Amino acid sequence: MPMRILHIAPQNISDVPMTLVRAERALGHDSRLVTFYRDPRGYDEDMCLELPLVRSVAVQRLKRWVSDPQRQRVDNLARPTGEGPPVWRPHGAAERWLVALRERLWQRKIQRWMQEVDFWNFDVYEFDAGLDFYRDGRIVRRLKQIGKRVVVAYTGSDLRTRGIIPAVDAAADLRITFEWDHLDLDDRLMHVLFPFEPERFAFRIREARSRPVRIGHAPTNRAAKGSDVILAVLQQLQTERDIEIVLIEHLPYREAIARKDTCDIFIDQIGDLGYGINALEALALGIPTCTGLVPAFKRAYPDHPFVEVDRRNLKDALLALIDDAARRRRLAEQGRRWLERHHDSRAIVQRIHRALEERSQETATTQAKTTLSGNAE
Repeated sequence: MPMRILHIAPQNISDVPMTLVRAERALGHDSRLVTFYRDPRGYDEDMCLELPLVRSVAVQRLKRWVSDPQRQRVDNLARPTGEGPPVWRPHGAAERWLVALRERLWQRKIQRWMQEVDFWNFDVYEFDAGLDFYRDGRIVRRLKQIGKRVVVAYTGSDLRTRGIIPAVDAAADLRITFEWDHLDLDDRLMHVLFPFEPERFAFRIREARSRPVRIGHAPTNRAAKGSDVILAVLQQLQTERDIEIVLIEHLPYREAIARKDTCDIFIDQIGDLGYGINALEALALGIPTCTGLVPAFKRAYPDHPFVEVDRRNLKDALLALIDDAARRRRLAEQGRRWLERHHDSRAIVQRIHRALEERSQETATTQAKTTLSGNAE
């Protein structure tokens, strides 16, 4: 049955929220996305509130002064496990005051937008990144009071560094993640692969020619990708092979894709966190892709097409690819087929919806049993 679905996200991070929306629309649902602010890379938007005091230089400096330093640490290492998911709380009086001030400034614009879209009459509300408009969770708490279904989805550093927002977490009917390492932080999460649209990318085989082999790397955050190690290895390789380094950084999305499409080999990242959307874009274009992988992923998908790398084997793995054009072609063909088989956005959305329906039925059954037990007493 078609549903009316609203995705709420701070930004259209890596186009993941909007990809979910497009998939739901293709399946016949009335799906919308509202973002607090625009992603600087220029991904498509649906409804953007352009809320103030989020990304300005002054705000970023204030965050460094008043926020927990651990929440500002972005790297390529897995977080310690065994103590439950990290939880967001204001770091002190200054951060508590600044958050409250920002939310007061946001309130009028949010309320006006909620009236315009008939906010309270959607069927499902998905909080992509686990954030309410307000840190006290007043919106999601009201949604639960009127019987709405709530999904919380984590996409990356939102859970690693910020942590859960207690009120949002408590309201969730279904908690999902697109990141394998999150399962070690919160065992209540259901993992689904990143939603992707291979059909939006033109696959082509890169024939071997008498020119430098172009090796691409596209860090959004260098620390999170292990970029310093990657670039050092590439610079060393330049003294041994005819290669060209293609660094794709701080570019609008469409320009970044155009540069990536010129590459013969792509390196996503090294570290503990596994591959991301960058790697999927490369596979879709027909580019053999090197990345670090999470053990749980390798167990679940032993047929994966990635060239697994870390700081110890990166140079040798690249040399093997540079010197073997036939292997690059095989990996390119394998990668596109694997991507279409496992990452199709519509199949992933259907899996999320089935899981939500199952959880809703379980909740209804539990409530009915509780009511019957109470009446019997």
